[in-house]
Amino acid sequence: MWKDFLYYTKTERQGIIVLVVLILGVYAAPKLFSFFKHAEDTDCKENEKFDKEYNDFISVLRETKPHQKSGPSFQSSPQREIKLAIFDPNTADSTTLLSLGLPSRMVKNILHYRNKQGKFRYPEDFRKIYGLTEEQYRTLYPYIQITKDFSSKDTVRLLTAQSVQRDTLMKYLPGTIISLNSADTTELKKIPGIGSSIARMMVNYRERLGGFFRIEQLQEIHLKAEKLRPWFSIDIQQTRRINLNKAGMERMLHHPYINYYQAKVIIEYRKKKGSLKSLKQLSLYEEFTPIDLERLEPYICYN
Repeated sequence: MWKDFLYYTKTERQGIIVLVVLILGVYAAPKLFSFFKHAEDTDCKENEKFDKEYNDFISVLRETKPHQKSGPSFQSSPQREIKLAIFDPNTADSTTLLSLGLPSRMVKNILHYRNKQGKFRYPEDFRKIYGLTEEQYRTLYPYIQITKDFSSKDTVRLLTAQSVQRDTLMKYLPGTIISLNSADTTELKKIPGIGSSIARMMVNYRERLGGFFRIEQLQEIHLKAEKLRPWFSIDIQQTRRINLNKAGMERMLHHPYINYYQAKVIIEYRKKKGSLKSLKQLSLYEEFTPIDLERLEPYICYN
């Protein structure tokens, strides 16, 4: 009799097996889920630990890396002393160019330019040197002296004439005052402490500016303005102005207070918005600082 109760057909036995497997699966599922979750959490923690260690390692490297000091863009070696002096880019040798603070790579570019492209005809041509920054160009510009029609046979005669002139030139007595905006090199050299090189440098910079507006502007070419102040008077009526609504790129770049990016902004503004009427219209551009606009004001006009 009991055998009848325990006897199952093949289909019933298969159903029982499936039922048992399902029961076991339901019972084991939470444990399997918790096991895999624990393994996943462990992997995540390991990854987070690895990322933290890696970031700490990178931070240590950054802290131990020597900081780059800020300073002038002249790439000169610490042992090399920079001496700014009058030079002719057509004849200056590598030693002279290096003493001006130019890196050897740029000196090679200058010598290559002379060999391939010919001479520098104007001081502005020096801007063409590959790798020369705007800051370097503006610093060296007052010291560039292009010798026109230079020939070696005239060198001795030229130096002799300069020597005789230097020996016979009479200096002004204290209390003498001359016009800074009209004096030529001969008159400037009569002031004690001013020689041929400084006189030419002053005249060249005056031409680029369009005339001096303040005696302090002599500091921009590394001269001691306070020491020279008693010798000069300044007539601001003799200054020349740039018409910002008509001047081209080359004319604006000739002025030491306008760089390439500022000239470009002015030209783009004229194209898009019309004529300029005030420098305040340029104050919203990051290329112009309040100091830039202040020192440019005496040298511009709009008509």
